[in-house]
Amino acid sequence: MTRVAALFPSLGVATPWLLWLLPLALLPLLLSVTRRSAVSSVAAAPEDPLSSGLRIALTAAGMLAVGGLVLALAGPYRAGERVTRTGIGAQVSMLIDRSGSMNETFAGRQPSGAEESKAMASRRILRDFVGERAHDQFAVTAFSTAPMLVVPMTDRHDAVRAAVAAIDRPGLDYTNVARGLGMALSQFGAGAPGVSRALLLVSDGAAVIDPRIQAQLRAEFARVQPNLYWLFLRTKGSPSIHDKPAGEDTPQAAPERHLDLFFKSLGVPYRAFEAEGADAVANAVRQIEALERDPIPYTEERPRRDLTGWAYGVAALGLLLLVLAKLAETDFVRTSAHASSRRSAHPAPVTGGAAAVPKRAAA
Repeated sequence: MTRVAALFPSLGVATPWLLWLLPLALLPLLLSVTRRSAVSSVAAAPEDPLSSGLRIALTAAGMLAVGGLVLALAGPYRAGERVTRTGIGAQVSMLIDRSGSMNETFAGRQPSGAEESKAMASRRILRDFVGERAHDQFAVTAFSTAPMLVVPMTDRHDAVRAAVAAIDRPGLDYTNVARGLGMALSQFGAGAPGVSRALLLVSDGAAVIDPRIQAQLRAEFARVQPNLYWLFLRTKGSPSIHDKPAGEDTPQAAPERHLDLFFKSLGVPYRAFEAEGADAVANAVRQIEALERDPIPYTEERPRRDLTGWAYGVAALGLLLLVLAKLAETDFVRTSAHASSRRSAHPAPVTGGAAAVPKRAAA
């Protein structure tokens, strides 16, 4: 049995000890299901290939019936397995700003009526973005004063959509983008070579990143090498990330501009999208989706498959052949006995000899 398991590693049985009954399948080699008839000798009869074939077929049917029943009782199954395939998609780590300004509309005021805040619009669009491609993997991190891991990297899109929808609480005033970037980068882990990685920052502003933290982030970006996207939810009338301030050009005076400059200096593919409304956000997300279309390996889980039905089917086939053979044998014996009784009741006339003299000759 160990050798059989080595030949078929994916096959197993729920009750292995019942396999010790499998030698019972050899009984049809010793016993016959057909009726035995006592004859003086069959050596004088010519060789009958049809009879030999039927004998072999019925013996095999008996072995299938017994062996199939034993195997079915043992509970055969094919073990589950993990199959690695290749699809189109990317690993996307989403870093979502939850500072207080995200609770405002793109016009810079509190939402009223049917108006959406920047947080609500981005949350709605990102939920639609998740699941557009079957093999994308996502991680979700929220940040304000401190970062918070919402869901780690996974291909369970229902969980990711629920995580995005759960980010609906009012945020804090302070924006600590540096710690958020560090946690978002840590979600990639040790991925397979050639897998497209994208870090998507969704924010309406930025804070000053300490130079010492900048050095750590540079090292982390160099290690992970993601494609960096900044979806800048710009409030109408506020400065663009490309606008140089009229006065002193410092990170404190123009934090968004200097964060953009910092991203450009990282040495990784980087692109910024400025969105001043929900439609612009949706358009930016569609562009990001179109850019991230590289092959990505994914694991497909195959569940355990019960093979008991197949074993019962084999046993039923063997039993069906035996029953048909038995019915044919009974019908043949009944037909032969009926023909024999008819011959006994109506003997054939005797020809030749004295009994066959014509009436005219006798006269």
